[in-house]
Amino acid sequence: MQRILFAALAFVFTVTLAHPASALTGLGWRVLDPSLPANVSSQIRVQLVDGTGHMVRQAVTVLSVRVDMSPDNMAAMTAPAKVLPTKESGVVVVETNLTAPGRWAVILAATVDGNPIKGSVVVTAGQKREEAASPPPSHRILTYRNPMGLADTSPVPKKDAMGMDYIPVYADEVMKVRGAVRLTTEKIQRAGVRTTVVMRMKLAKTVRATGTVAADENRQAVLTARFSGFVEKLYVSQTGDVVRAGQSLMRVWIESPDVLVKEADYIGSLASHAEAHAALAANLLRQYGVPQSELNAMARSGAPTRTITIAAPASGTVMEKPIVQGMHFAAGDTLFKTTDVTQLWVLAEVSERDLAAVKPGQKATVTFRDNPAASFDGKVLFIYPEIDPATRTVKVRIAVANKANQLRIGQYADVLIDALVSTAPMLTVPVSAVLDDGTRQVAFVAKPGGIFEPRDLKLGARSGDMVEVLAGLKPGERVVTSGNFLIDAESNLETALQTFGPQK
Repeated sequence: MQRILFAALAFVFTVTLAHPASALTGLGWRVLDPSLPANVSSQIRVQLVDGTGHMVRQAVTVLSVRVDMSPDNMAAMTAPAKVLPTKESGVVVVETNLTAPGRWAVILAATVDGNPIKGSVVVTAGQKREEAASPPPSHRILTYRNPMGLADTSPVPKKDAMGMDYIPVYADEVMKVRGAVRLTTEKIQRAGVRTTVVMRMKLAKTVRATGTVAADENRQAVLTARFSGFVEKLYVSQTGDVVRAGQSLMRVWIESPDVLVKEADYIGSLASHAEAHAALAANLLRQYGVPQSELNAMARSGAPTRTITIAAPASGTVMEKPIVQGMHFAAGDTLFKTTDVTQLWVLAEVSERDLAAVKPGQKATVTFRDNPAASFDGKVLFIYPEIDPATRTVKVRIAVANKANQLRIGQYADVLIDALVSTAPMLTVPVSAVLDDGTRQVAFVAKPGGIFEPRDLKLGARSGDMVEVLAGLKPGERVVTSGNFLIDAESNLETALQTFGPQK
């Protein structure tokens, strides 16, 4: 009877082992590949096992997956996780990228035959072999560096806080150039390192300045009284009127006896046929402002005149008109001021540091704040010889055509001057290639074999995203334009290693 009972129990136990998912007690997870490289997309294969560690070949439905560094009390540091389809029963494949060396937990929640299964496995991420592998043992070890890239070295082998071995630094890895580093191809790609060729080119820069609109001094005119008299009639009676050269401005009554004497002398010379003396008298009257039309009228009538018409000396807009009809004026009084506003000046305030790049004849683009969408083409005419001691700026005169009379004297303007830094090609690099700590400027030169050398630079003029190199580089060399901050960190570490390493 006992033999029959034992046989029955053995049969039940065998069935349980063959179908462990029917009894969920003791089911868990086991990782099939516990060691993975860091910073590389990898696949973690996790097997469903029973309490004795045997594989369970049952279909698994994953509900959730999480990968974090909870084994080292850093659960907040997570890695991306995605479950990949697989044909293996009882196996879960998780795709992830363990971004840092150390221990990582893969936390799974799933169901087997509708029953929930939860648990986690631990994997260890390490540096790739080509980054951490040691050269042949015959090479002399200088020191050991922190595997996480921290500025920490040790003269003897040790482990960091996460149990990772410090990486040996060998004598043949130390570069001849201080601060030079050698990077693996993978690290170069991961850092996004980009390089460009150092070349000669002409640098053009855009000088920005503010300014104000001013009258063109060559297009201004002033009508001044040359004798005393009274205004009998004003033909242009208000400022802002546009007049043309020769247009009648006013009719005046002559008070000055000098003009009347000259008129009598002119009439007498004509009557006595003293042509030379008459020509001299007529010239004197013209200097008093008597127009030729009045001289002709006196020659025909044979009598002097007490009233004459005064014409505009130049075309333009009346800017000032201090006289009114009936007013008395004396010799030297200003009667009219006109300005031709079809072309104006913009007086730009150029910073002292940009002054060397600005030359007469350069093109300029001027915009105005009341209509920023409209732009006006201009030309640099003159650079004033004086620097404003308060603003450290220099006035630059720019001629601008006043299209459709849109501009106003005194108006604020924004100016862009197209300036050539040099007429000859100069050695240049992108600004992104330069690391500037305030005291020195450094660029990294890419050499064969993944070696990057730091170079101290002496910089010159800058134009946009390019800068002139006065010393430190040669044409044809390749400089790093992207990823140079990572290379700089590696260089600083390498410099520290060389400083604390054994001295020959």
